[in-house]
Amino acid sequence: MNADDDLRVLRNRTFEELSVGDSASIERTLTAQDIQLFAVLSGDLDPQHLDPEFAATTRFHGVVAHGMWGGALISAVLGTRLPGPGTIYLAQSLRFLAPVRLGDRLSVQVEVAALDPATRRVTLACRCLLADGSPAIEGEAEVIAPEARIERARTTLPDIRVEAARGEGLARLLAHAASLPPVRVAVVHPCDALSLAGALDARDAGLIEPVLVGPRARIEAAAAEAGIDLSGLAIEAVAHSHAAAARAVELARQGRVEALMKGSLHTDELMRAVVASATGLRTKRRISHCFVLQTPHYPRPFIVTDAAINLAPDLAQKADIIRNAIALAQVIGVETPKVAILAAVETVTPTMPATLDAAALCKMADRGQIEGGVLDGPLALDNAISMAAARTKGIVSDVAGQADILVVPDLESGNMLAKQIMYMGDAASAGIVLGAKVPVVLTSRADSRESRIASCAIALMLAHRYRASPP
Repeated sequence: MNADDDLRVLRNRTFEELSVGDSASIERTLTAQDIQLFAVLSGDLDPQHLDPEFAATTRFHGVVAHGMWGGALISAVLGTRLPGPGTIYLAQSLRFLAPVRLGDRLSVQVEVAALDPATRRVTLACRCLLADGSPAIEGEAEVIAPEARIERARTTLPDIRVEAARGEGLARLLAHAASLPPVRVAVVHPCDALSLAGALDARDAGLIEPVLVGPRARIEAAAAEAGIDLSGLAIEAVAHSHAAAARAVELARQGRVEALMKGSLHTDELMRAVVASATGLRTKRRISHCFVLQTPHYPRPFIVTDAAINLAPDLAQKADIIRNAIALAQVIGVETPKVAILAAVETVTPTMPATLDAAALCKMADRGQIEGGVLDGPLALDNAISMAAARTKGIVSDVAGQADILVVPDLESGNMLAKQIMYMGDAASAGIVLGAKVPVVLTSRADSRESRIASCAIALMLAHRYRASPP
């Protein structure tokens, strides 16, 4: 619950100070964190409160608050406002008349209805009203009013943050990939400890059979310095990083490997070989990059695209970026992903090209030119990921507040968004390139071991999908 704006000092009202008709109220806006915290405290994990997909199938057609969340707010008014500190709760009746949804602002009101001097008992009418004045909850409370005046400084509460279980996303991903046999992967120019260790970690996790492509002497020197045993690993010896990229692509074209993994060379160097028109791995679809992210602040993994390959994509290129992301979402288990096409605002504005592209892409989806997902846009970021923000702005959408895919206007905004989520949002991440004939694992020197393994798990699932349905 949010702190009361002006309640720095708590003061009560004794029985003698009360009169029939006295009233007090507070206001609260329901957030996703409110629901999560109430679920943690109460143990009520009913999916109609916590699972947007399930909630969409219920009679309320979306996530709603636990009924007793409103009851707790009534308790807050009684304990802090009227009668206030020292009040003893005896009984409470409640009638739940309408659902409270994310973004709804409740006015929580209590009014003295009856006083019993012999017992100091107070009966109060209780209401939780929605923004339009209609009642969501009604009831009656019976309390014993305090005998003595109490005035106390408000207690400072700890800052509480709901976090997803650590490693949950990686564990789910590995479980999803566990039934698939490993695939041969060309690890391109693995001439430092990080890229060598990443390849071996993925091998040990049962995801890949690495083929090291690069200068043999440099690979062996890096392994010796890091204490890494290369026994049993295939090495394709070439002179330098350019040759390593070209050779890895050649191995993929020959079908000798089913994925590529970036080593210690620069991304541009590898991707130039991948996209080369004569010798590369291009398909009819635009090549693009997807970050798969999971943060404690969002209820499920999601994709940000494109934040690494396409600098300023045009409409046709954005359509392919979306198609690639939808295909990836389906591979990792989201049957019909919700795609939010981002812009700075949620209205179509002729002076902002990103909003025009978003509207056109949605129309393309309506006409069947982009299939497999539900698209909406333009959406500002807050509306794409927060049901409360979307409801506050009056946005009615199957995507708003529950996006599985965030499509950014350009690489700069996408890269900044993805890295903000990773570093300031404490997100786990994986990165993959789609649109080529084989998946390409793009990792950064700053990526964690878990990120590298997760990226390889995604590449494994894609490689097996490509066997049945080549891109």
